[in-house]
Amino acid sequence: MSGAFNLVTPTEIVFGRGQIAQLNRRAANLGGRVLVVHGSNPARLAGVFESLTAVDIVQTLSVGKEPDLETLIAAIAQGKSLGVDLVLGIGGGSVMDSAKVLAAMLPGQTELMAHLEVVGDGLPLAARRLPLILVPTTSGTGAEVTRNAVIDIPEARRKVSLRDNQLLPDLALVDPSLTDNCPRHVSLHSGLDAITQVIEPYLSSRANLFTDMLCKEAIPKGLLALKQLMESESRQARDALAQVSLFGGLALANSGLGVVHGIAGPLGGLCGAPHGAICGALLPAGIAANRDSVVDAGQKARIEQVIGWIAEVFEASPDQALPRFREWIARNGLPGLASIGVTEDHIMSASQAAASSSSVKANPVELSTEAIESIMRQSL
Repeated sequence: MSGAFNLVTPTEIVFGRGQIAQLNRRAANLGGRVLVVHGSNPARLAGVFESLTAVDIVQTLSVGKEPDLETLIAAIAQGKSLGVDLVLGIGGGSVMDSAKVLAAMLPGQTELMAHLEVVGDGLPLAARRLPLILVPTTSGTGAEVTRNAVIDIPEARRKVSLRDNQLLPDLALVDPSLTDNCPRHVSLHSGLDAITQVIEPYLSSRANLFTDMLCKEAIPKGLLALKQLMESESRQARDALAQVSLFGGLALANSGLGVVHGIAGPLGGLCGAPHGAICGALLPAGIAANRDSVVDAGQKARIEQVIGWIAEVFEASPDQALPRFREWIARNGLPGLASIGVTEDHIMSASQAAASSSSVKANPVELSTEAIESIMRQSL
């Protein structure tokens, strides 16, 4: 771990139960003609939308899954014609990623494909984005504080990123009350994603003092909160998991991820399974692969520390912690990758792309394509 680091964050982060009451005033300070991006069940947020009396909502976009290129291009064209001057994304990770793309692309004259990684030219944004507010309603992706947006490219059977520091919002408003009574399976999938996103930056070869401070508290806190939520609804656990998700977003934006996310990107593009579910199914085997391959004493100690936290929360010995964790995940509704549609063909197709992904480059140890395939097979 280097003592030097760069730090990228949104202009402002507001966190706390009840803070959604600030949204109307904050929105009015940034714009007047608003494009609102929301999830597939806007009725759940009816009170929030009704509170936006100081702005004019001129366009809405409902996002029920990870955004695809065609949908975004159509929304960009409509937004340009309506004179939108503020984008508000309120929902899960896919909603917030869509809002980021729209805020970035509405002011410019370039095509979206010019800025996409892998399938496009990967060019930096040419114009300053519109003012942007992001409000998460699930605890998982931390997308409200990250500098990339994941876009589904069905023709290429890939999910790729638009990545630029400009995608960091003017305001990330995180109110855990918006996650209360989130469906159990969504809580499990997104919660496992949140936990993965504090474990992988902590183990990352790019970990630094700032990300360590975020992750060391968040890993055991997230494990305990998710365990509690699978037993019963709890405001305290919702608040804790929302904080873990936020910390994970900040950590990954500043130190990268690892093999679990390196696999999850291409695998999700191939099979269409929820991102958080893929991460959750892969996490125990991903940690085990790093433990079995790492040589560096410092990295080894970190991995053992993470396993120790898992052992403590799930009441297991260190050598049984990862099997116990996987059993707990299965018992709570995620038996493995096969249960969400992953096949052997998907594994073979995803392995090469995963091995060369940006996330795998931050993994604490270099893993072969065969080792990556093994992680997926062990997670079926």
